[in-house]
Amino acid sequence: MSFFTSTFSEPFTPRGVAAFARGKISRLLLTQFVIALLASASLTWFLNDNCFSVIHAAIQNLPDAGKISYGKLDWRGDSPKMLAEANLLAIDVDLNHSGQIHSTADVQIEFGRNSIRIYSLLGYSEIFYTRDWPAPFNRTDLEPLWGAWSAEILFISAAAILLGLLASWTILATIYFLPVWLLGFFTNRDLNFRASWKLSGAALMPGALLMTAAVLFYDFGFLNLISFSFVFAAHFLVGWIYLVLSLLFLPRISETPPQNNPFSPRN
Repeated sequence: MSFFTSTFSEPFTPRGVAAFARGKISRLLLTQFVIALLASASLTWFLNDNCFSVIHAAIQNLPDAGKISYGKLDWRGDSPKMLAEANLLAIDVDLNHSGQIHSTADVQIEFGRNSIRIYSLLGYSEIFYTRDWPAPFNRTDLEPLWGAWSAEILFISAAAILLGLLASWTILATIYFLPVWLLGFFTNRDLNFRASWKLSGAALMPGALLMTAAVLFYDFGFLNLISFSFVFAAHFLVGWIYLVLSLLFLPRISETPPQNNPFSPRN
């Protein structure tokens, strides 16, 4: 029990991050896996709550007939019409892109007669339908299709997030470890390449935990998109701060107990 308590409490403090440099690599990998699992769960929850549920509601509000073919939307309902809306995503139909629907969602996807417009804080981008890519746009066809694949897509998304986080932390630790070793060298810290890599990997965990909390706060409406963007940028800065501060808790080379010389004569 003490092993798990110490393992999962360590990434919260610079002293705890410094401890990973002296510990086993298995402890670091276990901690990273658990934090990646938490981050993946929060992001998957967020996607299901703000994207998948909106898509499902939008499909249910589609008419029984309709399709996209020959570069045009064959729409059999009222226009403009809001199909579904949440904190992050809104989906509507406005055949003429008249601008009559103004959603409070951070991203609004609008289906027009000839194109799809994606609105955000940065303006909008437009995607025109292709003539050689027909697609159903009705509840009869899309509801069973979405019901059959939504769970699999969500599971694949969760696995991709988990593996992507672990891979990105490995890459970042590999990028950071040499500057960290140089900084430790000039500050006279007892730090080799292997310990520098472990320290770099551990220093990324506080920022990951910050982002995990930010995703949940954004989902619950405590953060808007702008403040969430600031937190996203800040979580990189948190990692750099922990890298520097954790070096202060490593022993200086002069303080490191000298190792026995195997060639010295024994008493």
